[in-house]
Amino acid sequence: MLSCRFPPLALLSLFAAALVPMSAAALQNGMAARSTVYAPRAAAATSQPLATSAALEIMDQGGNAVDAAVAAAAVLNVVEPHMTGAGGDAFAIVWWAETGELVGIDASGRSGSGMTADALRARGHERVPGSGAEAVTVPGAVSGWHALVDAYGNLDLAHVLAPAIRIAEGGFPVTPIIARQWAAATDKLAADKGARATYLVDGERAPRAGEWFANPDLARSFRRIAEEGPGVLYGGALGEELARGVQALGGFVTLEDLAAHEPRWVEPLSTDFRGWTVWELPPAGQGVAALELLELLEPFDLEGMGHNSAAYLHHLIEAKKVAFADLHRYVSDPESMEIDPRSLLEPGFVDARRRLIDPTVAAERVEPGAAVTDSETIYLTVADADGNMVSFINSIYSSFGSGVVVPGTGFALQNRGAGFVIDDGHPNQVAPRKRPFHTIIPGFVTKDGAPHMAFGLMGGSMQPQGHAQLLLNMLVFGMDPQAAVDAARFRHLSGRRVAIERIDSGTAAELEAMGHELTDWTRTDFGGAQVIVRLPKGWAAASEPRKDGHAAGN
Repeated sequence: MLSCRFPPLALLSLFAAALVPMSAAALQNGMAARSTVYAPRAAAATSQPLATSAALEIMDQGGNAVDAAVAAAAVLNVVEPHMTGAGGDAFAIVWWAETGELVGIDASGRSGSGMTADALRARGHERVPGSGAEAVTVPGAVSGWHALVDAYGNLDLAHVLAPAIRIAEGGFPVTPIIARQWAAATDKLAADKGARATYLVDGERAPRAGEWFANPDLARSFRRIAEEGPGVLYGGALGEELARGVQALGGFVTLEDLAAHEPRWVEPLSTDFRGWTVWELPPAGQGVAALELLELLEPFDLEGMGHNSAAYLHHLIEAKKVAFADLHRYVSDPESMEIDPRSLLEPGFVDARRRLIDPTVAAERVEPGAAVTDSETIYLTVADADGNMVSFINSIYSSFGSGVVVPGTGFALQNRGAGFVIDDGHPNQVAPRKRPFHTIIPGFVTKDGAPHMAFGLMGGSMQPQGHAQLLLNMLVFGMDPQAAVDAARFRHLSGRRVAIERIDSGTAAELEAMGHELTDWTRTDFGGAQVIVRLPKGWAAASEPRKDGHAAGN
């Protein structure tokens, strides 16, 4: 049981010291400068202003941070449909102030009962398809929304879904970054009858920035869930429509698969890093890789190297390669894993893995360690006046997920099946009613048992490496929340290939001399972060300038 205490006042001075120089740096590097949002009572940070407004609206109506987080997630299904929604999965970490507990929920769905490696091979596939009905798994998000509100909310699910229903029915002006990403998926949407009718204007093009868009089908689906409860999806009439539509397109999910679905309450994993405790959810998500990354980096003199220097970036990139080698070898549905994920954080294991990091040479490939064998996405965060904090992530995986919208439902179904491998003997091999390897991970930080920060950084494989960079910016270099979000990031891609934002020629030359192959960073997605930090009194919040992000409070 964790006690509920405030973090030390000294943190305020660290934030204040970092604010001015980093904002100037952001301007110099071509990124619009933002200030950290300071709020006395409640705060919300999401990837779209309407979702942030919905969170604050729900709290003004008597809801708490849990109600507000679910309301924001539902609104994001409306306004950022290529990233998230009822057709995907959801995960959350909740700090519950009343009891001083940190709880986790895994609302991820399983594969369909007919989804096997042999069935896919018989259809001519050498790997699980990345899109289409064959990639669809049971959508777990709605079950997670309901479980969270039912267990911890002040309001009911119908009240919480009201802002999303209102916006879906009445429409909204599409924001610029979302409009650009939506347009990039035009061909994918045009290939599916339901997606074309739902998401393309006149069935031909994506809505433009500022153009009004409504989704009455989604409003109807949300209203059915609000009135009949989540059972309408998990075994009821809406679920029957989904299963029939998916199977007609060759997918594997059945009504019985939907009816069998349940979210899981889970205990978060943690590691201590320089006096802070960092929390992530356990597999099938990749949060353990973020923790292993921090463990690998802890003994190095990161401050002495200098933030985003060649030496600093090299050590982070090489540590990422090590952590991801272990991630891809061992992490899968927890019911199929060969190891306890905590074994990847054991000091002896981490020490041996750290020795693989050459301080001057980039590795082409890192093999996984011999572990002890004991056994596309939105992130948002909300905090309320009672001290509750929610770290929440919801995803349909790729842009518009599978690209499949069952006509009349108004939401895209995820392609999480693509997270499986088809290889015989691998713990993450595709199988019936199995959870695939998951990329989406909410994060949390405590200090001496007290809540400090809810944070996340979405974006596929960017997430663990982004979590580590964001945390180092704040916990090692003392940046304030917005400066930490704004700071240039790297994204390791594969082998020696890496993209690094806003890198100067001297640092680039040093990294290339070590063997790193720098790609065009302007063509790379560095994810989207949201942060809320608890202050001695009130909150500090930051949102992602690389997205249409918005942090606000009251």
